[in-house]
This record gives sequence, structure tokens and C-alpha cells, in this order.
Amino acid sequence: MKVAVIGAGLAGLAAAWELTRTEGCEVTVYESERRAGGVIVTEHAQGFIVEGGPDGFLAGEPELTELARELGIGDQVVNQCARGTSMWTGKELAPVEEGRAAAVLGIDAKGADVAAGFRSFAAGMSQPVDALSRQLAGALRIGQGVAGLTRAGDGWRIAISDGTTDEADGIVLAVPAYAASRLLETAGVSRAHVLAEVTYAPSTTVSLVYRAEQVGRPLVGAGFVVDPDAVGARHVVPLQIRACTYASAKFPGRAPAGHVLLRAFLAPGAGDPAEAAHTQLAPILQLRGEPLWSRVFHWPRGLPRYHASHRDALGEVRHRLAELPPIAIAGAGYDGAGVSACVRSGRAAARLITRSTAR
Repeated sequence: MKVAVIGAGLAGLAAAWELTRTEGCEVTVYESERRAGGVIVTEHAQGFIVEGGPDGFLAGEPELTELARELGIGDQVVNQCARGTSMWTGKELAPVEEGRAAAVLGIDAKGADVAAGFRSFAAGMSQPVDALSRQLAGALRIGQGVAGLTRAGDGWRIAISDGTTDEADGIVLAVPAYAASRLLETAGVSRAHVLAEVTYAPSTTVSLVYRAEQVGRPLVGAGFVVDPDAVGARHVVPLQIRACTYASAKFPGRAPAGHVLLRAFLAPGAGDPAEAAHTQLAPILQLRGEPLWSRVFHWPRGLPRYHASHRDALGEVRHRLAELPPIAIAGAGYDGAGVSACVRSGRAAARLITRSTAR
């Protein structure tokens, strides 16, 4: 059995890992970018661990912890240190329930799940991506995208972006919904265009480094969100900041002693994001002087947002896929945007393919 996984984000890597554990399964993973991991990016600089994408996962969801155990890095899972979230009202930082903070940010998570806290990895969220990439090294085709899919008997013919082709008995399509829509349309899947209706909101994060003595306000909890009513009404210059994580307090080992690592989440706006983040954080956290350095990550298409009829549309597409040679979709654009949901989605897609090819 030969299976192609298209996309090497966490969902695609989890699918490939699951498939390699199936006897007699040959796996190839195609990734158009020059690295695996998708929106999971961790940088190590001057003793700091800086996250460009998600910085953790819900502690109450077991999928990523279990995957870490299988990969031999279970001992690298770390628990959240600082707990609690505040809300900037325009005048003060007032404690709020973490579930409410998630709702303000548009994060789809149950209050009980958020209350259980978060986990991460000692070396950052790229640690499981790196472990999976090592395990799948022989299967990864980094820098090779897929341009189209066509049926080939009981399987699939894959058009590679370099002009070559490949064939597979089954396919896991682990790319964003808008990209999956295009590929499925090339394969003649009717109604596949509805997947493109999933909206991927732009996201900009800025990580800023300060000496501890530059921060005048005590950093209580894991961070704060901004009251939407305070964004423009109480500020001469409308705030771009939507939230700030006290990264050096939230998880262990994120910053050297005597330093503070902040992570600001910004709405789209003009100008330099790093300058905007520092300027707008300064009066809130009583920052003195300029940051030692900063790092900006911009995702033009970041966290997916599902429309009201998403589940029905997704069910219809999957019903049509079931009539084709083995093919499954996986990733944040379908059944949940969190990293644990991506692991769950990828492994479920892999199991669907192995069941289909075994018939």
C-alpha cells in the first residue's frame, strides 16, 4: 500500500506517523514550503525560546501528550507555570475567567478545557515537529508541492510542482481548506469549492525582550486580553493590541534569569508592528526604555474561522470523497484549529485510508 500525504504541518506529520505504524504501508510526504510544521515555528535566540505560532496545547486533550510518548519525548512535556488571565479595560488590568479571555480572542474552546491549563514542550512547540521529521526523514519531500490530482484506476496520479508525477493507492490531504478545495476541484470533486469558504484570519505576533527592571507593573498571571470596548473608545490612538502573553512566566525556560519575554497579538494595521507593540504595551505594563530586541511573525492566513454551515458542508464533501479511491482531508480547517485537534485529525485520516485500502 502506497500512501501520499500532502502537507507537512502537524496534521500531515501525525497522519504520516500513523501510517508508518501500519505494516506494509509506504508513505511519502509532500511539502511545498522549505520546512515542516506549518504555523508551528520556534526560534532559539540568546537563551530565549520564541514562538511564532501556537505556544502550547490544552492540558485536558491527550493527543499530543500521547504522540510525544510514542516519539520518545514524553519527558519533554512541560506544564503551565503562571495561571490566570486579566483584561485591559482601558484603565486597569482586571482578572477574568480564562474561558472568557479565549472567547474574546475568538478561540473555540470550552471553559472547562481552558481552566485545566496548557502544556508545551521544554524546547518549544517545534519539538514534536522536529521529532516527527527525524522519524519520517526518508519519507519527507520538503520543497515539493502538489499541483494536481487525477484518478488512476483504483488509485491516484499526483502532479508534483517540479513537473514530475507520482502514483498512490491513497491520499491524505493535510493542507489548508482553501488549498484542499483547489486540489479536489482538479480531481473533479463536485462541491469541493465550499471548503474555500473557511476564513483564515490574518495574525501578527510580536515577541519583545526586556530586562526585568524595565517592567514597572507586576506581571500577574499568564497575560491579558484587551476589552474590545476599550480598543478605540478610551484611546486617542486606537489599539492594535488584542492580547499579550507573559511568555517568560507562562512556561519554564523561555527566558534567561533577569529578563522578561512578552508576546503581543496585534490586529492588522499600518506601520511597524514591533514599534506599535512596544508603544501600546508601555503604558499598560509601565515599560521603561526600549526593548532589547523584538521578533515579528506575520501570518496572512492564520487561524481558521468556521462559518455557521461549516459542519454540514464538510459532511457533504466527505460523503463525496467516500465515493472515490481512498482519500481523506485533515488539518485545522476542518474539525478544530488547536494543535491537539490537528493531531487527532491527522491520525483519524490515516486510519480512514488504511481501512479503505484494506477492503
